Amino acid sequence: MTERFPKDFLWGASISAHQTEGAYATDGKGLSVQDTRPRDNHEIADFTVAVDHYHHYKEDIALLAEMGIKIFRFSIAWTRIFPNGRGTINQQGLDHYSDVIDELLKYDIQPYITLSHFDLPQALEDEGGWTNRETVTAFKEYAETLFTAYGDRVTHWLTINEPNIMLLVDRKILGKEIPLQEKYQQFHHLMMAEKHAFDRCHALVPDGKIGPVPNISLVYPATSKPEDNQAALYFNSVRNWAYLDFACFGRYNAVFKDYLQQNQIAVTFAPEDEVLMKTALPDFVAMNFYTTVTVEQPTTTGDMKNGISDQQSEDIMERGFYKGFTNTYLKKNAFNWTIDPLGLKTTLQTLYDRYHLPIIITENGLGAEDQLTADEKIHDDYRIDYLAQHTAQCLAAINAGVELIGYSPWSAIDLISVHEGIKKRYGFIYVDRTDDDEKAQKRYRKDSFYWYQTLIKEG
Repeated sequence: MTERFPKDFLWGASISAHQTEGAYATDGKGLSVQDTRPRDNHEIADFTVAVDHYHHYKEDIALLAEMGIKIFRFSIAWTRIFPNGRGTINQQGLDHYSDVIDELLKYDIQPYITLSHFDLPQALEDEGGWTNRETVTAFKEYAETLFTAYGDRVTHWLTINEPNIMLLVDRKILGKEIPLQEKYQQFHHLMMAEKHAFDRCHALVPDGKIGPVPNISLVYPATSKPEDNQAALYFNSVRNWAYLDFACFGRYNAVFKDYLQQNQIAVTFAPEDEVLMKTALPDFVAMNFYTTVTVEQPTTTGDMKNGISDQQSEDIMERGFYKGFTNTYLKKNAFNWTIDPLGLKTTLQTLYDRYHLPIIITENGLGAEDQLTADEKIHDDYRIDYLAQHTAQCLAAINAGVELIGYSPWSAIDLISVHEGIKKRYGFIYVDRTDDDEKAQKRYRKDSFYWYQTLIKEG
């Protein structure tokens, strides 16, 4: 048993392009589905300016270097490279990320680049998006372009951020509801795009390593009733293992196949898919985790919202299979999310036992309404408490035999939440703007910045 993290443990911090960069139509960038998405709430900040990381990246990276991080997980905006999703390369976009990579390497920070983070080019969406098989081909071309341009300096890559959440919470992430048959054809295409990325990374990047990046939250049954255990079995498969079994084993698992069959969903394969599924495999698993999930078996007549009083569970309901249930044994944060640090250890153990690949956590954090004081301080003890509890369970998982190689929480700097704007802050670094006033976007170190700095230094 050790009380310290390994010396080579990869401490990091994470962001996405569309939530931080702004400059949404600058230097040849095209529009993504996040730029054009329908919005229910027009009073919150959108992504046109975000926190202007596009123009502040040098300042932001210097602050992250001061904090002591070893890796920086960020995404590249597909529409900065291919404004229309394919075809002519936008050299200004390619040059921008080359500069970002060089700036990171100047401080000995290793880039961990996510190829796509919820921001499909709108031009491809107009052609059918992930329902259209041609989007897989476009993604392959995009990935090959990045591997060729940056593979001399970037060895670690992540594929498509949280494809499971993108499909399961489609209304919140994409602003639209996808019919079930179409949703799982999109699943297959997303997973095949990922397979092409595995294959091309290994072919084009010297010593290149690449992994999937789903949101993984272990699913608990609400009670010990056999029916609730059956509900948890199905939702664990639909939410978690379907994505990782495809990535790591190249297969549709049996429970997921039964779910599709019961819903009369027939997925179309291309002739080459079976071989690539089995041969293109990841080197590690990246995992985003915020809390666990609890479900029960819904009755045929009961209200599907019964037993739900937390924000995550309201999206989990499918009659005949499962419905969300708020775990009464867990505390909740101010944004009505449950908090389950021990659940992180259990999730890590379950995932490692199932796939036996190195794991890196690429998101974990607490959204809160931080306040900038008159003396320019941000006292976010609640975030420190959340992160301290979860990093303690990371160490416990390592001591339990899990090959956890890194921890890169959400988020490096404040960013725009998809449906709660800038009010819901996650960063170690405070960005001074509000939903209705962009201000000068001045950066301030939060108390959690100094706490994380000490944790990294002392292990």
